[in-house]
Amino acid sequence: MLITNSIAADLVVLAVTLVAVLATWHLWALYYWQRKGVPTPPTYPLLGTFKDFIVGDKSLGQVVQEAYLDYKKQGKRYFGVSFAGQPQFVPVDLALIKAVYVADFPHFHSHGTYSDAANDPLSVHIFNVDGPKWRDVRSKLSPTFTSGKMKTMHETLLKCSEGLTGALERLDDPIEIKEIMARFTTDVIGSCAFGLDINSLENPDAEFRRFGAKIFEKSFRNIANFFLGIAVPHSILSFCGYSVTRRDVQRFFYGSLASTVAYRETNAVVRKDFLDFLVRLKNHEDAQERMSMDEIAAQCFMFFVAGFETSATTMNFACFELARHQDVQDKARTEIRRVLEKHDGKLTYDAVMEMTYLDMIIQESLRKYPPLPINIRKCTKTFKVPGESLEIKEGTFVMIPVWGIHYDPEYYPDPEVFDPERFSDENKRSRPAFSHLPFGEGPRICIGMRFGMHQTKIGLITLLNNYRIKLNSKTITPLKYDKILFTSNIGGIWLDLEKV
Repeated sequence: MLITNSIAADLVVLAVTLVAVLATWHLWALYYWQRKGVPTPPTYPLLGTFKDFIVGDKSLGQVVQEAYLDYKKQGKRYFGVSFAGQPQFVPVDLALIKAVYVADFPHFHSHGTYSDAANDPLSVHIFNVDGPKWRDVRSKLSPTFTSGKMKTMHETLLKCSEGLTGALERLDDPIEIKEIMARFTTDVIGSCAFGLDINSLENPDAEFRRFGAKIFEKSFRNIANFFLGIAVPHSILSFCGYSVTRRDVQRFFYGSLASTVAYRETNAVVRKDFLDFLVRLKNHEDAQERMSMDEIAAQCFMFFVAGFETSATTMNFACFELARHQDVQDKARTEIRRVLEKHDGKLTYDAVMEMTYLDMIIQESLRKYPPLPINIRKCTKTFKVPGESLEIKEGTFVMIPVWGIHYDPEYYPDPEVFDPERFSDENKRSRPAFSHLPFGEGPRICIGMRFGMHQTKIGLITLLNNYRIKLNSKTITPLKYDKILFTSNIGGIWLDLEKV
């Protein structure tokens, strides 16, 4: 049926109508918070409240951090932003942040991320799934990350640290430390989660390392994945057969894991690692406790994604600060050697746990440079803000301003200063809960937090026990941050190593 007497004219009318509908929807979402009387940063068509991120030179985390600090000074409890075509609620008051993470968790249990078992089996992992599925996976995986299980994986991490020692000896100054530590974490997680000896520290072009790097590369596809997962209803993405994981990455990781599992089952191979635990779940006599091969692959993939980038980033920035603060570095090295001497020169699990000053250094690095500068939740049940008439409607995204909270002078005086003493037991007790959020909080706190901290400590111990590190002039200072989701500096951290 024609609208006019011309097909061409009809197409023009339909196109104009579609543009008008999209523009109306965009403007409705763009000024959603203003209509509700919620404080909002300057808002621009197409750019939302993130002009400086999209067309400027600031990272996503920096934009949110600056807005948080501005509204905190104004005494606001919250503000609203428009991001990826969606209105997002940003709590400032720690009481509201506690509500999102813990007190009213049933309203905010979802990360709002996309997963699809049919089109992208690797996406159906613990971070992406919600509701009963999340509770089921969490209960099955939780025993894997106890201190007891960490002790069993400790020897695997030590073996990888030997590879790190060898790599550091072979390299000439200056070294780009994140690349080295990324290869170390690749070897660690490749061994623990996939049962493979990657040896990327010896062979930087190892296939596992190359495919792992594709997940985090700064590409249009990866950026589009992030925005599509927020802006487009997941039912539409699923209907279109959309996969957030690249097909070649899917084939490689799934294939690598499936062959390893088959070999272990055929040859009754037992290793004290994450994969061994999952293989036992796959063959559990109780059907309720079993995991399918697809489920195992998804959890191992998430283990790699979460542990590879975050730990490498943490070590990268910790080294930056240690190179700038030689007194802190000396104190850390003294502690490392004192504890090692106590344990007959052996880096046992208990020895690592005794290095409390090293832990303080890492916590302060995570404060200044949280790998994820924001944390996203999605409202799953309409929530009334306590003491206000404002309601957060079901489907609304909530953005936790992690980097802003970490630089709030109320909780951290002189926040630009690197000071590990902030994380002494006494100083930690003096701060309110929910003021340090590198791993999130509440029931959905990062399940692999212990593992990530442990491999970070072993990486830094290996480096500091053998070398004094100094900042090389190739490092761009002050730091400039890349415009990606993770906290990453432009140009890398370059170090000179001096044998000690």
